[in-house]
Amino acid sequence: MPGAPPFETFEHDADIGVRGRGATLAEAFANAGRALTAVVTDPARVRESTSVEVACEAGDPESLLFDWLNALVFEMATRWVVFARYEVGIEGGRLRATAFGEPVAVARHQPAVEVKGATWTGLRVAREGELWVAECVVDV
Repeated sequence: MPGAPPFETFEHDADIGVRGRGATLAEAFANAGRALTAVVTDPARVRESTSVEVACEAGDPESLLFDWLNALVFEMATRWVVFARYEVGIEGGRLRATAFGEPVAVARHQPAVEVKGATWTGLRVAREGELWVAECVVDV
C-alpha cells in the first residue's frame, strides 16, 4: 500500500465508490470526505472560506462512516457548498468534525454529479498494514 493516494474514487456499476486512507481512523474518515468531494468536483478548486461543524455517533466504525458521509451529503445539498478539507476527531463511536469549503461556484467547480447518499454497498472500515481504509459506494 505504500504510495497509495490518501483518497480516491472508483467505479461501481452505475454508482461511484469513495475511499479514504490514513494513519489514524480519523484521518481515513477525513480522506473519505475528500473522496466524496472528488465525486462532485476537484477538491483543489475549493476555497476554504466557510466552515461547518458535523457530529455523528454510531455503534461501529462502518455505521459511523455511513452516517459521516450522509451528514456531508446533507450539508452539501442543503447549504449548496463543497468542501476542500476536513478536520475529524473520533472517540469511541462519536465523530466530531469541521468541514472547510465554500458555496458552489458552478463556473469554477463544474459540478459533475449530485451525490444522493452513502450506501451499505461495499461499506468497509479496516486496518491494512500501517493504514486505515474507509470506503463505501455512494448513490449518484
